[in-house]
Amino acid sequence: MAGKKNFVLRIDENTYEALEKWAADEFRSVNGHLEWIVAKALREAGRTPKVKQAPGDTEPGQ
Repeated sequence: MAGKKNFVLRIDENTYEALEKWAADEFRSVNGHLEWIVAKALREAGRTPKVKQAPGDTEPGQ
């Protein structure tokens, strides 16, 4: 699994409060919910990043 990248996100207070409530409704942290939203948007846009294989790794069944 790839490491995670940290970055700063600035959003207005009302947006954060709405996001915080949505995350709580889904039993997620705000950070976890943002990760879920971004991953879902990438899948729906057909932009899911390709998983890089480590050198020497083979596909299952090979």
